[in-house]
Amino acid sequence: MNRSNLNPLFQTMTVGFEDMVKRVQEIQNSTQKTLPVFPPYNIKKIDENKYSIEIALAGFTKNEIEVELKDNQLTISGKVNSDEPENFLYKGIANRAFKRSFELADTIEIQETKLLNGMLKIFLENIIPEHKKPQKIDIEE
Repeated sequence: MNRSNLNPLFQTMTVGFEDMVKRVQEIQNSTQKTLPVFPPYNIKKIDENKYSIEIALAGFTKNEIEVELKDNQLTISGKVNSDEPENFLYKGIANRAFKRSFELADTIEIQETKLLNGMLKIFLENIIPEHKKPQKIDIEE
């Protein structure tokens, strides 16, 4: 990425962020103009390095949900395998197929995934390697 294509702030005050800026631009470009509204979800920050993603999946069973992490992209998809006849008088629960993706930072790891009371909960942790933690740099004379 050419530095002249960057925002003036990035040109004058940063070093080595070109790949991150390119990645953010790619995510922005690949995002649809209208994001899907189903299924609804929450992203929570639990503490300094822990997060959770909660996705409302009423009517889905564990076997109908797939969670995949590939190249820092977390993808959750679901398809209801119902053999019941569709003879609803009213159908207000949208248990249709879906696919949702979340881009995760390189340091984010999935710790646990649970399906509890119609809510898929994915617990994440930001694992910071020792070489990335703050350190004091000695000055030689």
